[in-house]
This record gives sequence, structure tokens and C-alpha cells, in this order.
Amino acid sequence: MTGGAGFIGSAVLRELQKLGCEIFVIDNLSVGKREHATIGDDRFFQFDILDFRSLAACARKIMPTWVIHLAGIHFIPYCNSHPFESSNINLQGTLNVLDALRELDSVKNVFFASTAAVYADSAAAVSETSPTVPLDIYGLTKFVGERLVHEFHLATGVPCVIGRLFNAYGPRETNAHLIPEILRQVLKGSHQIELGNITTRRDYIHTGDMARAIVKLMIPQDGGMTVFNIGSGHSYTAREIIQHFERAANRVLEITISNNRVRKQDRAILQADIGKIRKAIAWSPEIRLQEGINALVQDESMVADPR
Repeated sequence: MTGGAGFIGSAVLRELQKLGCEIFVIDNLSVGKREHATIGDDRFFQFDILDFRSLAACARKIMPTWVIHLAGIHFIPYCNSHPFESSNINLQGTLNVLDALRELDSVKNVFFASTAAVYADSAAAVSETSPTVPLDIYGLTKFVGERLVHEFHLATGVPCVIGRLFNAYGPRETNAHLIPEILRQVLKGSHQIELGNITTRRDYIHTGDMARAIVKLMIPQDGGMTVFNIGSGHSYTAREIIQHFERAANRVLEITISNNRVRKQDRAILQADIGKIRKAIAWSPEIRLQEGINALVQDESMVADPR
């Protein structure tokens, strides 16, 4: 697994451990943390996926059966501000991963973490057949990454799954997305929460639910290449998220709009139609948004004040 010390990767790792899988992780720790990858040093490899020589040697040593590719740059504002770096890692890095697998007979399935940002702007929930017109650098790199996976599948015959991930939240977050940013301010004791765009609607899914979906998708469905939305099927505005935090923290919170937090380009709504994945693997989200936010506030409060 690439990116196994990161936010989503560490959740997937724990889900794989429940199955008793033998897990190997490649992560350069640029964002992830070593302690998040709860495996031995003999199964953890610290290098960048842009280092093809190390990647190919590692793949030959491991001879993986399942490959879960999560590594990349995922924070949209950072990608837009650093287009070359983001494109290089998300595209050349993905190409390196796929090229390192081409000659291996051991590989039975490959999962590629794509994003809901590949979709065109839409006023309704998007399905896997909805138009794909990325609106930002991140979405564009993942859209091209999907094409690379498709070409890999055609060339090798290896079954591949593309997971279009919606807005993940949960423990061990590594980017300043909406929920962790609100959490940070709440834990500081703030009653006024500084935010940017507050009327846009997003589909938030807990990493525990996302990890369950990814692991279930690793069992090949039909030997081909398939695409699945991985989201909750619901969407919320920032104001609604604040209301969930008010209940979790048991205090009134006020929103202050900060101009430097406002994204100049931001779609009005992004919500998943999850009918396809429900039917294919009998998966449904289990962690309600209020439950997930309650746990974040409680767990992080205990870390901040262990009394």
C-alpha cells in the first residue's frame, strides 16, 4: 500500500489488519506519520513514489497480491498553488507505481484512489456515469490518473478498481479541510469560528466507512476495471457542520467569514450517488456524521487535556 501512514491509508491499514492480511507500506512521510502505520519496520519502506528504482525493487521484493495506491497530494488549494509539484507526484508517481507492477505475476487487484473532483459541476448527486470535467488541478491529475490505470488494465489484464473518494473525515487528518479546521478552533476554546465558503454542500464520509469500502472492493468483482463512488450519499453546508459541532461541544458557535479562507472557485454541491457500490458489495456507511464528530471532539479533547 502506498500512503499507508497517511489519513486514509492508516484507516485502510487497520481494516486490513482485521482480516489478518500481511501488509507492506510505502510512504515518504512528507505528510503521514510513522506511528500511524502500525506495522513493523521490516514492512515499512520510506521513500518517494517518484523514486522508480526503489519502487520497482520494493515491488519485486514484496510480490504483492493486492495493491492499494493512496499516495499523492490531495489538498485542493495546495494543488492549485503548486500545479507542477502536484501533477508530477500525482501523475508520474502513479505511472511509476503501475510500471513497477507490470512484470509481476503476483498482482491480483489494484485500487487507485481517485476523487469526486473529477466530476463536472452538478446540481444533483453524481453517479459513476455523470460527466467528468475537473474544475481544478487536483481533479485534473486524478482524471488523468484514472486513464493511466485504464491503460495499465488493458495492457496487463490485471483487475483494477477506481474509487472516487468524496470528503473524508476522521482521526489522524493531515490536511486543513473543513472539519479538522473547525475541530482545531473548537479545541482552542473559540466561540467564533473563522471559515471561508459556508454555503457550498459536500458529502462527508468517515474514514472508517471509507476503509471498509476500499477493502471490500479489493475482492475482484468481474476481472475488469470498475469505478465506484465512495461517499455517504448525503451533503451538508458548513453551517450544518457547525451545528453538529455545537451539539458535540455543547456550546454556541458563531461563524466569521475570513476572506483569505474563501476559495475563488468552488462548486455549489458535490454529493455521491452510492447506488452502484451498495449493490456491488453490499456496503453502506455505518457512522453517522454526528457520531463521527462527537468522537473527534471527545478523543482530541482527551489528547489535549489528559486529565
